Amino acid sequence: MKLSTTEMLRRLGQGESIAAVCAAAGIDRPEFDRWWQAEIERRVPATEGVGSAQTTAPVEIVRDAWGIPHIIAANDADLFYGFGYAMAQDRLFQLDYLRRRAWGRLSEVFGLETFELDLTARTVGLGAIARREWAAARGETQELLTAFSAGVNAVIAASVEHPPIEFDLLDYRPEPWSPEDCLAIEGEFRWYLTGRMPVFAVPNMVRRKLGDGPLYRAFLQGEADEESILPPGSYRTAPRGVEQLATGGDPAPAGGSNNWVVAGTRTATGKPLLASDPHIAFAAVSCWYEVHLCGGSFNVAGMAYAGMPAVMFGRNERVAWGCTNNICAQRDLYQERTDPAHPDCFLFDGRWEQAGRREEIIHLKGAGPLTKVIRSSRHGPIVDELLPEPTRTDEPVSLRWLGAEPCRWLEALLEMDRATSADTLREATREWRVPTFSVVFCDTAGHIGYQAVGRIPIRKQPERGFRPGCDPRHVWQGLIPFEGMPQLADPARGFAVTANNRPAPDDFAYPLAGVWSIGYRARRIRQMIEAREKLSLGDLGPMQLDVLSLRAKAAVPPLMALLSDAAEPRLRQAVDELRRWDCCMNSESSAAAIFDVFFAHWSRVVAGEHFSGEAADLVATACGGLALTLLHDDQVGWFAPGRRLPAVREAFAAALDTLATRLGADLSDWQWGKLHRVQSRHVLSSRGELAALVDQPPQPVRGNMLTVCNTGSDADWQGTLGAGYRMLVDMAAPAEMWAIDAGSASGHPGSPHYDDQLAEWIAGRYHRIPLARSAIDEIAKSRLTLSTA
Repeated sequence: MKLSTTEMLRRLGQGESIAAVCAAAGIDRPEFDRWWQAEIERRVPATEGVGSAQTTAPVEIVRDAWGIPHIIAANDADLFYGFGYAMAQDRLFQLDYLRRRAWGRLSEVFGLETFELDLTARTVGLGAIARREWAAARGETQELLTAFSAGVNAVIAASVEHPPIEFDLLDYRPEPWSPEDCLAIEGEFRWYLTGRMPVFAVPNMVRRKLGDGPLYRAFLQGEADEESILPPGSYRTAPRGVEQLATGGDPAPAGGSNNWVVAGTRTATGKPLLASDPHIAFAAVSCWYEVHLCGGSFNVAGMAYAGMPAVMFGRNERVAWGCTNNICAQRDLYQERTDPAHPDCFLFDGRWEQAGRREEIIHLKGAGPLTKVIRSSRHGPIVDELLPEPTRTDEPVSLRWLGAEPCRWLEALLEMDRATSADTLREATREWRVPTFSVVFCDTAGHIGYQAVGRIPIRKQPERGFRPGCDPRHVWQGLIPFEGMPQLADPARGFAVTANNRPAPDDFAYPLAGVWSIGYRARRIRQMIEAREKLSLGDLGPMQLDVLSLRAKAAVPPLMALLSDAAEPRLRQAVDELRRWDCCMNSESSAAAIFDVFFAHWSRVVAGEHFSGEAADLVATACGGLALTLLHDDQVGWFAPGRRLPAVREAFAAALDTLATRLGADLSDWQWGKLHRVQSRHVLSSRGELAALVDQPPQPVRGNMLTVCNTGSDADWQGTLGAGYRMLVDMAAPAEMWAIDAGSASGHPGSPHYDDQLAEWIAGRYHRIPLARSAIDEIAKSRLTLSTA
């Protein structure tokens, strides 16, 4: 070859086409393919044999048929050294990517394309938050983070010559790992889960246009919003009515997760069952990291978040648990008041206060440093540049985020990993502040429970838009105490279900400041539990794969009534297809495609009645409850008189045109799975033709963003977010769990475990993860022993 391997990889990473690289190297495409395959395979670390380690005793990393590591050690510090070592073996580039994203340093290696991510991290101050978190951490936590970091650094040192392929594509090497890097990644994940500023910015934009009247209130209506985690009569009510936030108007209303726990009184074995499936963006490399930690004070298996050394969802020998985001607001946006007579000041309670200022220097690869001045008020940083352009106003907007303070999330997870009962698991969450999760749990003694973890600020004034920064009545009044958070212990109905729906009805004792997700998934799970006299482990998988759309059940009858006189043949055929439909989002269903594409077009038509351009796009994703209601009637006058029926037909015709353009004129070819495919992209796939080398091919997938089998949907109906990880636990079985991760275990494109779980995930199959030490040997496919010479 005329080019070195280093030069070929650098050119590919800069976006040159494969053909151009082949021409420069003097090779043809088959030669290139052989070279690429050999190159990615030689970068996969050895998982068999003996390696050196900085431990007090040998550490074993035993991997099963899926490449999942079972880490065995004599003490906690050595165990976490092995944890860091195994995770870095599998995910070193991902760890560095997440670290850079958290510290706001991606642009140093990616250039301008990641500038907005860096600006977000620097504006919110995620790096400074991580340093404060480290300073506040307990001694044991610091020791475990230090051991984990030493394991990561051992892999960094061992892979200097042949690092993961991405480092050579981007032409750099990873820096040494520090314990604060773990906490920075934790903080960035907290921000991802709870920042969500458009939840307030979009309703504020809508109110500016429509005013505070019935149109605005109609926009804010949710769907299945009455479906709460706590049933009536199971909680302490407020002495007087507590005013809660309206829950609709979320531009990302269906992302989230599912979990449920069922008591032994409702199961075939008399012991609890638990299921959990977190929903997050699909990717070629999973953000989850499946692991079993066995040694010292730990014997726990489940899923960790890459870079966070603790099992977040899983089970130990006595307790199992799963989490969903409960979407209670842990941040507020404040419209600050300024005056030219008081430069660089913000008004508060009648007085002008000096703005805070700090400089952040972001280094852009190929363009040099860029200095940004971040201003702040008493509430927090000014975040105008982070808001969608149509939601910005003439006055600056600041952010108050509870996650800016030490949150003890990681410490709580470490205690949960070692819990011995339902009660001790609940107690382990006491000091956890951010994010706010809905945790369901059970133990081998038969107890089940639910706890809303994290803390929620108490506000005097409910507000879905921007709060007035000058008004002291909008300052937080402390936090809801741990004992006051929604919770259940051995509930009378024998189960608890959470799916990002409201934790409690409006008469709950405290204002929960909820901007919850649509309640259909929670309602459907409850229906499936109540439909069975006794549940078994074998029932849980089909429940996680359920694709009945309750939105379709509510929307199709009024839509059929509005289109009952359709005469045009194609329209008539589509209406008949919907009329026969069982409302299940199966991949082979044409009716599923017709309905989902129609509802997207209908939402855009609804939004376009009062908004245009990017503002209409934002409103279209946030007005599902309003769009559903308008299929029944228009009591608030959203449409001009006589306009509603033509608007429905306009949206339906546009949907059919879209499907014909995408899938052909024959309606029988309009299967949902041809349009809706899971997209597992690599973070480098937008560069040149790297997608062909590192992405996983799109696959037809069932479900959508509102079914229990959640597979999300973007503006192009692609499956971009959903239940990539699924977990099942039967407390009657020996210490074991069942799980599947669509993203698989390895981040190396040359590893057989880069994509080996995707087909299993699509088929709805699970693998067993045992906790017993003897069982590990039975499933071992490779064994790496780390020892101090």
